[in-house]
Amino acid sequence: MATYAEQIAAFEAKHASNVATMKSLMDEASDKGETLDAAAQEQFDELQAENDSVEKHLGRLRQMEKMAIATAKPVDGSNAKAASESRNPTVPATVKAQKKLAPGIAFARIAKVKAVAKLETENVRDVARKMYGEDSDVFGHFTKAAVTPANTQDDSWAGNLITEGNAFADFVEFLRPQTILGRFGTGNIPGLRSIPFDVPVLVQSSGGQGYWVGEGKPKPLTKWGTERKKLEPLKVATIAAITEEMLRRSSVAADAWIRDELAAALIERLDRDFIDPAKAAVADVSPASITNGVTPIMSSGNDADAIRADLRALSATFRTNNSTSAGAVYVMPEGVAEALSMMTNPLGQPEFPGITPEGGVFNGKPVITSEYVPGAYDPDGAGEEDAGAIVALVKASEIFFADEGGITVDMSREASLEMNDAPTASGIAGTGASLVSLWQNNMVGFRAERILNWMKRRDNAVAVLASVNWSA
Repeated sequence: MATYAEQIAAFEAKHASNVATMKSLMDEASDKGETLDAAAQEQFDELQAENDSVEKHLGRLRQMEKMAIATAKPVDGSNAKAASESRNPTVPATVKAQKKLAPGIAFARIAKVKAVAKLETENVRDVARKMYGEDSDVFGHFTKAAVTPANTQDDSWAGNLITEGNAFADFVEFLRPQTILGRFGTGNIPGLRSIPFDVPVLVQSSGGQGYWVGEGKPKPLTKWGTERKKLEPLKVATIAAITEEMLRRSSVAADAWIRDELAAALIERLDRDFIDPAKAAVADVSPASITNGVTPIMSSGNDADAIRADLRALSATFRTNNSTSAGAVYVMPEGVAEALSMMTNPLGQPEFPGITPEGGVFNGKPVITSEYVPGAYDPDGAGEEDAGAIVALVKASEIFFADEGGITVDMSREASLEMNDAPTASGIAGTGASLVSLWQNNMVGFRAERILNWMKRRDNAVAVLASVNWSA
């Protein structure tokens, strides 16, 4: 049986763990500039209440420890029974700690439990118990409230998974760090200028002028231009079709597969369309990339001196427009960053210390790398001889960004899908297409959507360098 000292140590560890979780909840809300949401408030209050109880219990344990020390007597070691009875009786304390799952796995497990429950027409709590056990967070998620067996008439089945607690915030955590968008505002990289959806923003398009005025002379008038802009909610979405056999597997690999498939599709679309100069806006559908419409600067060469000249030219575009490159971030392909990291001077020292294929610092500014930044872009269409990658210098504070902050996930077994990455069917126009029945083929479809939008605050928020073949 545990001694008082061991019990005290266990409850102190529990108290410290709760404090760490509470701090994490507050830090996450602070990073978003928001208050705690309902789920986080409930969790925080539960942890606080538990710590209040733990503190009182610790006080009682310490008091008992003092009393035990004061009344201690030698242990009778004449035999095992006497020795056991002469020790101070204690009550063991058990502290259960759930194993922390990889980001996104909790989301995948909950989605899988719901899908299997629907396929087998079982209660989701029974499925969660069978697959992961009663001590699992997944089972705990479904026992927080009464849940009826999932079916096509149950509105809660197709509800937004974003409302169901930390597991779905966990999925967002997995998605965002892999996107160019998600890297802004992390580490030493400045964040984009966050604004709400559908809130008009008054943007000054031109400035006024001041004048020197002689004695007795009339003072000239001036004017400036303004325009009203707003970010409408737009969505990026994907559907993944999954076999029932895959869903019924209870291995972690199956959980990760669901998570990775949904995340990877959204990652690619967000990264490409945020940075690709060829991406123009589609009204009421998608925004233009932040580099679209920017007149690029052509790279002057591939050696270290030419690279420095290119960097000066990029920064100069901001100063030409009465701005500064302070707070700007380089966005480039991984291959370009890797080439820079491997360049050395005649002494064998790194020519550009600080930069790595994963990012780092370049010319004193943070770097975001992505495989979706165009690595073979020919802006003037002159041919392969001058084609190369692009490198963008992005002033984060000059990019408006609106984001609902979550992902909506729906599941269906009865739907019919147009198995095509460029579907032609239209629910509005009523045009048809060749469809595949999920039910007929023993498949389940998961649809993931994220609502967000972006827009340059000023035309000169981004400078672009084209035909980059540094260190080639």
